[in-house]
Amino acid sequence: MNAIFYKEWIKTRWYLLLAFFVTTGFAGYCMLRVNRVVELKGAAHVWEVMLMRDAIFVDLLQYIPLLAGILLALVQFIPEMYHKCLKLTLHLPYPQLRMINLMLFYGLLALTVCFAANFLLMFVYLQGVLAPELYTRILLTAATWYVAGLCAYSLTAWVCLEPTWKRRVFNLAVTLLLLRIFFLSSEPEAYNGFLPWLVVYSLLCVSLSWISVLRFKAGRQD
Repeated sequence: MNAIFYKEWIKTRWYLLLAFFVTTGFAGYCMLRVNRVVELKGAAHVWEVMLMRDAIFVDLLQYIPLLAGILLALVQFIPEMYHKCLKLTLHLPYPQLRMINLMLFYGLLALTVCFAANFLLMFVYLQGVLAPELYTRILLTAATWYVAGLCAYSLTAWVCLEPTWKRRVFNLAVTLLLLRIFFLSSEPEAYNGFLPWLVVYSLLCVSLSWISVLRFKAGRQD
């Protein structure tokens, strides 16, 4: 397991550092926007705007986790397919599906650490200026976007690991439809009751990559 994680780290380390700084930078910028309003008009004005206009001040983050998840999957799995590394990987003396699971687990874990840093930054600042009901409103709204990032990673990996182009196009169309679920409503906390199911749904998407790997093992190619 350590060897697999090390191989994936070597392959993705520079992207992960970039993703960490970019996502955290966007989260930090959103907090600076809140801080600017607090300094100019006071925390009471922030509360009023949030309650009267449904503002959450972190709208810029909406698609950032999604892009981070997609790009990580591309960085991690395109080299496997382009350089024919997957074929060699699957011939190693290790259970094949378990190996793929570990590769996917590495990616999900890396994204989770990155996203957790974003949440920690936002929580530390917001709990100092907003009531619990208000900063919880912001964090729960943003949580849906971060879960979308994890789901996007799993689905993009499924597309990348597919050995035939016709099926990749089909997988990509399905991916776009599935990810659309996370952005059907722009209302704050619109997904609160559904959020645990979205997490389960995202984890189940990991299993789709098994289909692509089994097709690859069966010799399906263009």
